[in-house]
Amino acid sequence: MEELYNFMAWGDYNKRMEELAELALPEQWSFEGRNDFGILKNYMKYTFVKLQREAKVFINDKYCIFNTGLFTPYYEDIYVYAEASNDYYANWTFKGFLTSYELGALGISDFPERADYFSDPSLLVFDWHCPVNVQYKHILEDENNKQRLPELILAANRPINYLKGTIDTDIKKVIANYKLAVPQYFNGKIQLLIPLYFSKEEKPDLTLVLTKMDGYYQGHTCLTMEMAYNNARLIAKPDSSWLVP
Repeated sequence: MEELYNFMAWGDYNKRMEELAELALPEQWSFEGRNDFGILKNYMKYTFVKLQREAKVFINDKYCIFNTGLFTPYYEDIYVYAEASNDYYANWTFKGFLTSYELGALGISDFPERADYFSDPSLLVFDWHCPVNVQYKHILEDENNKQRLPELILAANRPINYLKGTIDTDIKKVIANYKLAVPQYFNGKIQLLIPLYFSKEEKPDLTLVLTKMDGYYQGHTCLTMEMAYNNARLIAKPDSSWLVP
């Protein structure tokens, strides 16, 4: 898969992301305290990967088009439009973020579809009939995962007791209200995110990732809130009280 940033000549890429954010439906595209459009850059990067896998990047000898999956305030699809380039570093030069009407004005009538994450909608909703198996060893001993854990877990005499008690309780909260589970897309899979509250009840500290198998879930790792939001935003803007940027 080719990286979006290198796929075409963008000019000032940061400026392009700012322009896209202004054109699209209002949304917070940077994490709190930043103004770098980091969420939008991550969204565009991995959406482009998905579109390539689905063969939804339209290319001919004159131009290239793909669907960003975003909408204007009038709910028009927003497309990336680029034209063929003789640039040594890129085959395409970015020309604009355009709607179907604007593309139509250029004589273009074929509009590529947005990325598809919904081949199995049942994966988007938590199924309380399915038991959850948790890989505690990985969560507590893998170095990358350990760095995400709150200090109160790492400093506990028996961290497994603290971790297991929190996960058991928070899974029961999701059983009571399935809407608490938020779908994410990662490594070609739809998974569910479960909020884990180790300290303040109103704000989760981590998320547990659940992958649905044949009649059960595998809980294999924990993600920070930023990692979770970036993965969830690939599918849609999370409609959640707890997963916010």
